[in-house]
Amino acid sequence: MKLLEHEARKLLAEEGIRVPDGEVIRSPDEVPAAMERLGDRVVLKALVEVGGRGKKGGILVADRSNAVELAARLFGKEIGGIPVREILAVRYLDIEREYYLSISIDRSRKCPVILFSGEGGVDIETLAREKPEALRRAALPALMDRVPPFMVRDLLSGAPPEIGEVMNRLYTVFRKKDAVLAEINPLVSTPDGIYAADAKIVVDDNALRRQGITQNRDLTEREREAEKHGFSYVELEGNIGVIGNGAGLTMATLDLIRYYGGSAANFLDVGGGADQERVMHAVRLVAGDPSVKVIVVNLLGGITRCDDVARGIIAAGVAQPVIVRLAGTNEREGREILGASGYRMLDSMEEAVKAAVEAAR
Repeated sequence: MKLLEHEARKLLAEEGIRVPDGEVIRSPDEVPAAMERLGDRVVLKALVEVGGRGKKGGILVADRSNAVELAARLFGKEIGGIPVREILAVRYLDIEREYYLSISIDRSRKCPVILFSGEGGVDIETLAREKPEALRRAALPALMDRVPPFMVRDLLSGAPPEIGEVMNRLYTVFRKKDAVLAEINPLVSTPDGIYAADAKIVVDDNALRRQGITQNRDLTEREREAEKHGFSYVELEGNIGVIGNGAGLTMATLDLIRYYGGSAANFLDVGGGADQERVMHAVRLVAGDPSVKVIVVNLLGGITRCDDVARGIIAAGVAQPVIVRLAGTNEREGREILGASGYRMLDSMEEAVKAAVEAAR
């Protein structure tokens, strides 16, 4: 789950990384009082979970003459389709140079990797693509609790040595908070020292409960509903709803949809032993996506019984066509139940997926 900027700043400050003074405001009327505490010049940052918000007009520099007007303008905007309801106002920094620093998980190496660049405040993907020599990286063995001095020296390569301590403190935050990404961009040098001018922390979804986070705000309403029922569910951008049992079978269904020229709207794995009620909830959840034109159900009956699946599909009573492939325990009973209610049950996965792709066109 991605933390909001003011939440990430708080974690950095608790670990001793300097951040500019700031506060969250919820209306332009709060700006004058905030400036009494933050100074005559501030940076107004829309608190929205959108990448590149500065380029989209979500970050403005203001002084006492125009801060209220600029805040009102920000509150009236949508950044990346998200309305601005809160603004983070921070003290303006006299920046001498910008740097980039992040720690993330390198899945291929199965360990944290530190990225550092003397060119901060940029789109790091663009920098990595167009100027890869400007981005230095180092992989850390997972059990290390500090970044070794030789590694710090190699990463900094002439940058202010005090950034090395920031690097270690950020690594502490990364480990303590079960993060999959901890990023400061830009990390800035000022006449008053080094500051984290922006902060991004993404907490591993699997560690939310351990971190005391009760609700994953990154989830859509359907994803939250899926989580409640224990489904593995991912929303995609197509128009064919997909329900399977087992990640492998469900992924294979998605692959076949692509093979036949279709596009899946989701991935929903009902898991093993799905009964009538569980199947009903799965079908209704997928059908609730307005982009879904047709649903393909591809289940293997083992512990799961095909007649239970058939009854669950019928009980869901959704408007979209449901094309079914069932095989295994009580297959004949499932076929009879579906056939009596006018549903299509096909003999193979290939036939079912092909029919779903054609129906979605």
